[in-house]
Amino acid sequence: MGFFSWKTCDTDRSIANVFSNRDVFEVHMITEDGRIFTESDYQGYGEFGGKDFYELLAELNGLENDDKEQLRLDGITLSFKDNPSGDYNGNFKMPKLVQNLPKENENWQEFWDNLIYPKSCEYQGYFYDSEDDEDDE
Repeated sequence: MGFFSWKTCDTDRSIANVFSNRDVFEVHMITEDGRIFTESDYQGYGEFGGKDFYELLAELNGLENDDKEQLRLDGITLSFKDNPSGDYNGNFKMPKLVQNLPKENENWQEFWDNLIYPKSCEYQGYFYDSEDDEDDE
């Protein structure tokens, strides 16, 4: 299985993995209902704070399975069904990935609503041309 990644919803920054030529940074995978999964050492396989992105996507869309790997596969299937990029297309619920959490007095729902959905990273969080490319994003 190869690396994969996204761009953050608040800063449009590629989420690099620990094996790339870029420094990793803290990323929060969040849900509309306020759950937060924080990752500071992204490995490149979709897990943030101990929670798999596609497993969470499946759960957010009402899918259930005691087998976590099958639940993850169900999330992948849902994300890519009639949707070659796997990016959000309005047909399913999706977590968001952010660098910054809302300010202490900021309304969560308003914060959520003002974020775009994550887009796939064309570099897969690893295959960057050079360190200088980060400034170009």
